[in-house]
Amino acid sequence: MPQTYRDSIAWQKAMELVTRIYEMTRAFPREELYVLTSQLRRAAVSIPSNIAEGQARYSHAEFHHFLRNAKGSLAEVETQIQIACNLKYTSEERKNALLESTAELGKILNALLDSVKKRAAGAD
Repeated sequence: MPQTYRDSIAWQKAMELVTRIYEMTRAFPREELYVLTSQLRRAAVSIPSNIAEGQARYSHAEFHHFLRNAKGSLAEVETQIQIACNLKYTSEERKNALLESTAELGKILNALLDSVKKRAAGAD
């Protein structure tokens, strides 16, 4: 495991995703501020937050639990990006670029989940 959550590639990629989500949602209609904008931002922020919190717990089993939460939030973000595109709040190109990023982050999280699960089975 990395020394701190800030050293984790998963956390770094999740932080980049949060920034890109905030940039995208700035252009959403004002009436979406407390609906899709808020929901999408909260789900995106939840991903690196869960990675950080899980790693700070110093337990492989707890880290695994928080990584699963991060994966759930990632699925939320993917769904909400598609909704934003369907509503024409963002372009097809931006949607595709963001979904490429979420797919990459999903693979990283899956690998990290597998690694932590193996350690949890033998250590905790």
